[in-house]
Amino acid sequence: MPDFPIVDAHVHLIDPARVPLSWGESAPAINRPHLPADLDAARGDTEIEAFTFIEVDVVEGRHIDEAQMVSGIAQAEPRLKAIVAHAPVHKGRAVDGDLAELARFPLMRGIRRLLQQESDPEFCLRPEFLEGLSCLPAHGLHFEICIYHHQLAAAVEMVRRCENVTFMLDHIAKPGIRDGLREPWARGIREMAALPNVACKVSGVVTEADHANWKPDQLDFYIHHVIDSFGFDRVCFGSDWPVVNLAADHRRWIDLLDTSLRHARSDELRRLYRDNALGFYRMAR
Repeated sequence: MPDFPIVDAHVHLIDPARVPLSWGESAPAINRPHLPADLDAARGDTEIEAFTFIEVDVVEGRHIDEAQMVSGIAQAEPRLKAIVAHAPVHKGRAVDGDLAELARFPLMRGIRRLLQQESDPEFCLRPEFLEGLSCLPAHGLHFEICIYHHQLAAAVEMVRRCENVTFMLDHIAKPGIRDGLREPWARGIREMAALPNVACKVSGVVTEADHANWKPDQLDFYIHHVIDSFGFDRVCFGSDWPVVNLAADHRRWIDLLDTSLRHARSDELRRLYRDNALGFYRMAR
């Protein structure tokens, strides 16, 4: 456990009675209120200085409502210092109205439009999608990439083509850990890390292993490869709470990561667990 307060760059706040999830019926353990008090109960002795809310794929057309709900929560929760919302980037320049509305929320920092569910691995390279991405910088917003490993090559090309957009790669591109797959994921991570306009979130790792039968040493290669590729200056810690509960929990994920990185210097761990997220998400100190 870090001996300093951390910044959790990937937290989902959920209240299905107010804004339903599009996938809630398939995940009953997640499809219930998960709010800051629940996060405090989950974190154990880890002190959370600040955290970023990440959109949670609510039912279509309710993304503004989700942003409004979370902005309201932030008024009573000073640790909630950044919001990443959904917007229909796939609609091209038509997304600009959504972006303008979302950007009015003071904590809005970025957009995540899930790509992981798209059957076309090159969906993110469609002209309309690239056009939608091009609208983000004018509103001071970055884009969070949420993909599976088989979509990584196209995502690299997307980042390459959108050099004026800042990106965050979520969940280390969801490698095939449960099947022991390393390539071509490892090559794709190296190619992504070679681009200057993208950082990577060390999150969502344990849930890509077998939820019931994973072993800590199965994760080491993937954690080390991401950090070796991006360096400690371009990685952020994320718990992916409460989704992490499908395979572990908030405390166990931090313990696992600490063990995997037991040879890292204290200043490197401080960048991973705190400083980089404060900077990337432009969090008020």
